[in-house]
Amino acid sequence: MSRRYTELFNELIKNQEKKRLRRVRKLIDGPTSVETVVDGKPTLAFCSNDYLGFANHPALKESLIDGIKKCGAGSGASHLISGHNVTHNNFENKFAHIFRNIVGECQSLLFSTGYMANLAVITSLTSSFSENQKITIFSEELNHASLIDGIRLAKQQNNVKVVIYKHKNLEVLESLILQDESKFRLIVTDGVFSMDGDLAPIPELVCLAKKHDILVLVDDAHGFGVLGEQGCGILDYYNFESGDALSERLIYLGTLGKAAGVSGAFVVASPSIIEWIIQQGRSYIYTTAAPPFIAYALTENLDLILANERRFKLKKNIRYFKRLMRPSNWDLLPSDTAIQPLILGDNDTALMVDEFLLSKGIWVPAIRPPTVPEGASRLRVTLSAAHSFEHINRLVSALNEFTKR
Repeated sequence: MSRRYTELFNELIKNQEKKRLRRVRKLIDGPTSVETVVDGKPTLAFCSNDYLGFANHPALKESLIDGIKKCGAGSGASHLISGHNVTHNNFENKFAHIFRNIVGECQSLLFSTGYMANLAVITSLTSSFSENQKITIFSEELNHASLIDGIRLAKQQNNVKVVIYKHKNLEVLESLILQDESKFRLIVTDGVFSMDGDLAPIPELVCLAKKHDILVLVDDAHGFGVLGEQGCGILDYYNFESGDALSERLIYLGTLGKAAGVSGAFVVASPSIIEWIIQQGRSYIYTTAAPPFIAYALTENLDLILANERRFKLKKNIRYFKRLMRPSNWDLLPSDTAIQPLILGDNDTALMVDEFLLSKGIWVPAIRPPTVPEGASRLRVTLSAAHSFEHINRLVSALNEFTKR
């Protein structure tokens, strides 16, 4: 790299530092756990998405080892060449079987990451039509970056229009729909909003979609495994059933590296939509398939992941944390999920609280723009079933200590 480019990027990094926006990677030594070692120091973590505490679970680790013994370390090729293993197929069949009770006739598709899944779904759906047929995507304003990037890729087509609607504002959304005359229309939303912790109004969105003949894509990265009586996420939480024939109208995406504790993502939709994604989803077609041992471990332990015990413990922890925080002066957003954001406003304050907590052996990283809007920097507390009440007491005591400085 020439000196000119070195100086250019050094200057860009300095500008980030001046704005208090530079991110620093902390070094974890050992497995993912609520009690871990960060940069060489014992630390209590409230920042992982390992909501059920499965990332270091003995059964999952044993299954991963068994999977390697049975299938080897890697898949060796993309799914459409020679990388589609029987373990991938077993995973997809098992997940489809479970979700048929919720969405009706469906198929599922395994991806290496949720990011890649969102890119594949959105771009393959919008590639379905010729250039003279108009397409409109209605995107929730607080959608995750992977949805936004999928939409940006789709927008490269001249016939794709993107309309951003206000957070959970169904009245505004319907007025935008009524003004639109596109042949193909898609509503895109998070299920659980990753930085605020609140839930999308999925039943109302489905009603709108039926009324106006629109498809809905729900990215339930933070809901699968956590929400619902069966642990099947936000659709389960809202009590959808197979008789609702939801797969005719809705595409569901869940991740496997958060509540499930491992890695990857899956999409559930009607068989025809899944087949179209296989044929057209570039981030599915042109990448090496996920290692078969991951699919093996997830399939073997799906019943464990969806069991109610850890979800119940997580709910107790959420209620306990909110009760302890109620008398405080912290601006805690009204979330009933594992994501509990403390709004601080400016970057300096967020980093100050972050650093204070870390000095007390507690890890809650500051979240700053562009991840959240300007002026809405925050601490994103994430709770896990693996936290004890004593862990939560330590966090709340440290937060209260900061306010008395």
